Amino acid sequence: MQTILRRFDSPDEVRTFEKGRLELITISGQTLGRATCQSGWKWSEHVGRGVGARRCTNEHLGIVLGGQAVAAFDDGRIVDLVPGTIFYIPPDEHDGWVVGDEPYVSLHLIGAATYAT
Repeated sequence: MQTILRRFDSPDEVRTFEKGRLELITISGQTLGRATCQSGWKWSEHVGRGVGARRCTNEHLGIVLGGQAVAAFDDGRIVDLVPGTIFYIPPDEHDGWVVGDEPYVSLHLIGAATYAT
């Protein structure tokens, strides 16, 4: 087995959507993603419309690198996603949006391969 080093500066794929982008790297059979969403981004408006969905049903495991966002579930729960937060969001219907003026950046360890498709 050999050591493999990769950087998001040279992703395998970039998925762009209004007010955001997802950079994908596949390494050792795993697909990781770095999501960057600008101020004003909302999943249901800027990703959901493009994929024909009202809510995201993707499973997420990741860490917030910068900015702030929330994940809002149909049962009324809202969780804050701030720098340093390691998060798991089950594949339940949810929406999300950026809070404030700073871009929201997160690293996705699960769910990146099927995000925004």
